Amino acid sequence: MNRTDRLYGIVEELRAFSPRPRSARRLAERFEVSVRTIERDLSALQQSGLPIWAEPGRTGGFVIDASATLGPAGFTLDEALAVLVGLATLGHSPFRQAAHTAARKMLAVMPKEDASRARRLASRVHFLESENDAVVPAEFAAALRSDRVVTLRYQAASGADSTRSVEPLGAIEKDGQWYLIAWCRLREGVRAFRGDRMLSIEVTDERPPRRTLRSEDLSIAYGRLRPVVND
Repeated sequence: MNRTDRLYGIVEELRAFSPRPRSARRLAERFEVSVRTIERDLSALQQSGLPIWAEPGRTGGFVIDASATLGPAGFTLDEALAVLVGLATLGHSPFRQAAHTAARKMLAVMPKEDASRARRLASRVHFLESENDAVVPAEFAAALRSDRVVTLRYQAASGADSTRSVEPLGAIEKDGQWYLIAWCRLREGVRAFRGDRMLSIEVTDERPPRRTLRSEDLSIAYGRLRPVVND
Protein backbone atom coordinates (compact mmCIF):
# COMPACT_ATOMS: atom_id res chain seq x y z
CA MET A 1 0.00 0.00 0.00
CA ASN A 2 1.43 3.38 -0.98
CA ARG A 3 1.33 6.40 1.34
CA THR A 4 -1.58 8.13 -0.40
CA ASP A 5 -3.76 5.02 -0.07
CA ARG A 6 -2.68 4.63 3.55
CA LEU A 7 -3.58 8.25 4.40
CA TYR A 8 -6.98 7.71 2.80
CA GLY A 9 -7.37 4.47 4.77
CA ILE A 10 -6.43 6.10 8.08
CA VAL A 11 -9.11 8.76 7.62
CA GLU A 12 -11.74 6.13 6.85
CA GLU A 13 -10.63 3.98 9.80
CA LEU A 14 -10.93 6.93 12.19
CA ARG A 15 -14.30 7.88 10.69
CA ALA A 16 -15.58 4.34 11.23
CA PHE A 17 -14.60 4.40 14.92
CA SER A 18 -15.58 8.01 15.67
CA PRO A 19 -16.24 9.26 18.31
CA ARG A 20 -14.19 6.46 19.90
CA PRO A 21 -10.38 6.87 19.79
CA ARG A 22 -8.06 4.61 17.81
CA SER A 23 -4.51 4.17 19.10
CA ALA A 24 -1.44 4.63 16.92
CA ARG A 25 -0.45 1.04 17.75
CA ARG A 26 -3.76 -0.34 16.46
CA LEU A 27 -3.49 1.77 13.32
CA ALA A 28 0.07 0.54 12.79
CA GLU A 29 -1.13 -3.07 13.05
CA ARG A 30 -4.04 -2.36 10.69
CA PHE A 31 -1.82 -0.85 7.97
CA GLU A 32 1.25 -3.01 8.66
CA VAL A 33 3.66 -0.13 9.27
CA SER A 34 5.53 1.21 12.30
CA VAL A 35 3.93 3.36 14.99
CA ARG A 36 6.36 6.13 14.01
CA THR A 37 5.08 6.01 10.41
CA ILE A 38 1.49 6.28 11.63
CA GLU A 39 2.40 9.26 13.80
CA ARG A 40 3.98 11.00 10.79
CA ASP A 41 0.88 10.23 8.71
CA LEU A 42 -1.45 11.61 11.38
CA SER A 43 0.66 14.76 11.64
CA ALA A 44 0.44 15.23 7.86
CA LEU A 45 -3.35 14.81 7.96
CA GLN A 46 -3.65 17.35 10.78
CA GLN A 47 -1.49 19.84 8.88
CA SER A 48 -3.75 19.45 5.84
CA GLY A 49 -6.62 20.75 7.98
CA LEU A 50 -8.44 17.54 8.94
CA PRO A 51 -10.06 17.71 12.42
CA ILE A 52 -7.97 14.97 14.08
CA TRP A 53 -6.81 15.19 17.69
CA ALA A 54 -5.26 12.97 20.36
CA GLU A 55 -7.15 11.93 23.48
CA PRO A 56 -4.84 11.12 26.42
CA GLY A 57 -5.14 8.24 28.85
CA ARG A 58 -4.84 4.47 28.89
CA THR A 59 -7.80 4.06 26.55
CA GLY A 60 -6.99 7.15 24.52
CA GLY A 61 -5.85 7.51 20.96
CA PHE A 62 -6.66 9.55 17.89
CA VAL A 63 -10.15 10.81 17.03
CA ILE A 64 -11.60 12.48 13.96
CA ASP A 65 -14.67 14.70 13.90
CA ALA A 66 -16.72 12.60 11.47
CA SER A 67 -19.44 15.26 11.26
CA ALA A 68 -16.92 17.73 9.84
CA THR A 69 -15.51 15.40 7.18
CA LEU A 70 -16.85 13.70 4.08
CA GLY A 71 -16.59 10.06 3.16
CA PRO A 72 -15.07 8.86 -0.11
CA ALA A 73 -16.42 10.95 -2.98
CA GLY A 74 -15.09 8.94 -5.93
CA PHE A 75 -14.42 11.98 -8.13
CA THR A 76 -13.90 11.42 -11.84
CA LEU A 77 -11.02 13.34 -13.42
CA ASP A 78 -13.44 15.84 -15.00
CA GLU A 79 -15.21 16.35 -11.66
CA ALA A 80 -11.92 16.87 -9.82
CA LEU A 81 -10.79 19.39 -12.44
CA ALA A 82 -14.12 21.23 -12.21
CA VAL A 83 -13.83 21.42 -8.42
CA LEU A 84 -10.23 22.69 -8.55
CA VAL A 85 -11.07 25.35 -11.13
CA GLY A 86 -14.20 26.38 -9.23
CA LEU A 87 -12.30 26.69 -5.95
CA ALA A 88 -9.57 28.70 -7.66
CA THR A 89 -12.13 31.33 -8.71
CA LEU A 90 -12.60 32.13 -5.01
CA GLY A 91 -9.10 33.59 -4.61
CA HIS A 92 -10.39 37.08 -3.74
CA SER A 93 -13.61 35.93 -2.10
CA PRO A 94 -14.41 35.62 1.61
CA PHE A 95 -14.14 31.84 1.17
CA ARG A 96 -10.57 31.82 -0.17
CA GLN A 97 -8.90 30.07 2.81
CA ALA A 98 -11.57 27.36 2.97
CA ALA A 99 -11.30 26.92 -0.81
CA HIS A 100 -7.53 26.42 -0.52
CA THR A 101 -7.78 23.78 2.21
CA ALA A 102 -10.71 22.06 0.45
CA ALA A 103 -8.60 21.62 -2.69
CA ARG A 104 -5.74 20.15 -0.65
CA LYS A 105 -8.07 17.74 1.15
CA MET A 106 -9.69 16.55 -2.07
CA LEU A 107 -6.32 15.85 -3.70
CA ALA A 108 -5.05 14.13 -0.54
CA VAL A 109 -7.77 11.46 -0.64
CA MET A 110 -7.65 10.85 -4.40
CA PRO A 111 -5.51 8.03 -5.83
CA LYS A 112 -2.01 9.39 -6.39
CA GLU A 113 -2.08 9.08 -10.19
CA ASP A 114 -5.51 10.73 -10.48
CA ALA A 115 -4.45 13.57 -8.17
CA SER A 116 -1.33 14.17 -10.28
CA ARG A 117 -3.38 14.25 -13.49
CA ALA A 118 -5.92 16.63 -11.94
CA ARG A 119 -3.11 18.96 -10.81
CA ARG A 120 -1.50 18.85 -14.24
CA LEU A 121 -4.75 19.66 -16.04
CA ALA A 122 -5.65 22.40 -13.55
CA SER A 123 -2.24 24.03 -14.15
CA ARG A 124 -3.36 24.73 -17.74
CA VAL A 125 -6.21 26.97 -16.57
CA HIS A 126 -5.43 30.61 -15.76
CA PHE A 127 -7.36 33.67 -14.63
CA LEU A 128 -6.67 37.20 -15.85
CA GLU A 129 -6.89 39.42 -12.78
CA SER A 130 -6.56 43.15 -12.33
CA GLU A 131 -3.93 44.51 -9.97
CA ASN A 132 -6.75 46.50 -8.40
CA ASP A 133 -8.90 43.47 -7.57
CA ALA A 134 -10.04 43.97 -3.98
CA VAL A 135 -9.85 41.19 -1.42
CA VAL A 136 -12.95 40.73 0.73
CA PRO A 137 -12.30 40.37 4.49
CA ALA A 138 -12.24 36.72 5.60
CA GLU A 139 -14.63 37.65 8.43
CA PHE A 140 -17.32 38.10 5.75
CA ALA A 141 -17.71 34.29 5.68
CA ALA A 142 -17.93 34.12 9.48
CA ALA A 143 -20.67 36.76 9.43
CA LEU A 144 -22.59 34.78 6.84
CA ARG A 145 -22.49 31.43 8.65
CA SER A 146 -22.74 32.66 12.24
CA ASP A 147 -26.52 33.19 12.45
CA ARG A 148 -25.70 36.10 14.77
CA VAL A 149 -26.06 39.88 14.70
CA VAL A 150 -22.93 41.51 13.28
CA THR A 151 -21.38 44.87 14.12
CA LEU A 152 -20.17 46.26 10.81
CA ARG A 153 -17.93 49.26 10.22
CA TYR A 154 -18.53 50.30 6.64
CA GLN A 155 -17.34 52.94 4.22
CA ALA A 156 -19.98 54.07 1.72
CA ALA A 157 -19.21 55.04 -1.89
CA SER A 158 -19.29 58.67 -0.75
CA GLY A 159 -16.46 57.97 1.67
CA ALA A 160 -18.66 58.30 4.76
CA ASP A 161 -17.70 55.90 7.55
CA SER A 162 -20.44 54.36 9.73
CA THR A 163 -20.85 51.59 12.29
CA ARG A 164 -24.10 49.66 12.34
CA SER A 165 -25.68 46.43 13.58
CA VAL A 166 -26.83 44.13 10.79
CA GLU A 167 -28.52 40.73 10.54
CA PRO A 168 -26.90 38.72 7.71
CA LEU A 169 -29.39 37.10 5.31
CA GLY A 170 -27.23 35.99 2.40
CA ALA A 171 -24.54 36.91 -0.08
CA ILE A 172 -24.36 37.80 -3.76
CA GLU A 173 -21.42 37.77 -6.15
CA LYS A 174 -21.52 39.90 -9.31
CA ASP A 175 -18.60 40.53 -11.66
CA GLY A 176 -16.08 39.70 -8.96
CA GLN A 177 -17.71 41.87 -6.30
CA TRP A 178 -19.10 40.23 -3.16
CA TYR A 179 -22.05 41.74 -1.29
CA LEU A 180 -23.36 40.82 2.15
CA ILE A 181 -27.15 41.08 2.11
CA ALA A 182 -28.40 41.95 5.57
CA TRP A 183 -31.17 43.61 7.53
CA CYS A 184 -29.71 46.94 8.62
CA ARG A 185 -31.01 48.07 12.01
CA LEU A 186 -29.85 51.62 11.32
CA ARG A 187 -31.91 51.90 8.11
CA GLU A 188 -34.59 49.41 9.20
CA GLY A 189 -34.48 47.54 5.92
CA VAL A 190 -32.54 45.11 3.75
CA ARG A 191 -29.28 46.53 2.43
CA ALA A 192 -26.36 45.26 0.33
CA PHE A 193 -22.89 45.87 1.77
CA ARG A 194 -19.96 45.57 -0.64
CA GLY A 195 -17.23 43.36 0.74
CA ASP A 196 -14.27 45.56 -0.17
CA ARG A 197 -15.84 48.51 1.66
CA MET A 198 -16.04 46.65 4.96
CA LEU A 199 -13.53 48.14 7.40
CA SER A 200 -14.22 45.71 10.25
CA ILE A 201 -16.64 42.89 11.02
CA GLU A 202 -17.43 41.67 14.53
CA VAL A 203 -19.81 38.77 15.19
CA THR A 204 -21.81 39.27 18.40
CA ASP A 205 -23.54 36.68 20.60
CA GLU A 206 -27.04 37.98 19.78
CA ARG A 207 -29.32 35.78 17.69
CA PRO A 208 -31.43 37.80 15.22
CA PRO A 209 -35.13 37.15 14.55
CA ARG A 210 -35.83 34.90 11.60
CA ARG A 211 -36.24 36.85 8.36
CA THR A 212 -36.78 35.69 4.78
CA LEU A 213 -34.65 37.12 1.99
CA ARG A 214 -36.79 37.93 -1.05
CA SER A 215 -35.42 38.82 -4.48
CA GLU A 216 -37.50 42.01 -4.53
CA ASP A 217 -35.72 43.16 -1.34
CA LEU A 218 -32.35 43.34 -3.05
CA SER A 219 -30.79 46.63 -4.06
CA ILE A 220 -28.57 44.90 -6.65
CA ALA A 221 -31.11 44.82 -9.45
CA TYR A 222 -29.01 43.56 -12.36
CA GLY A 223 -29.38 40.17 -13.98
CA ARG A 224 -30.99 37.01 -12.69
CA LEU A 225 -30.29 35.52 -9.29
CA ARG A 226 -28.89 31.98 -9.41
CA PRO A 227 -28.45 30.00 -6.18
CA VAL A 228 -25.26 28.01 -5.55
CA VAL A 229 -27.27 24.83 -4.87
CA ASN A 230 -30.44 23.93 -6.76
CA ASP A 231 -32.96 21.59 -5.13
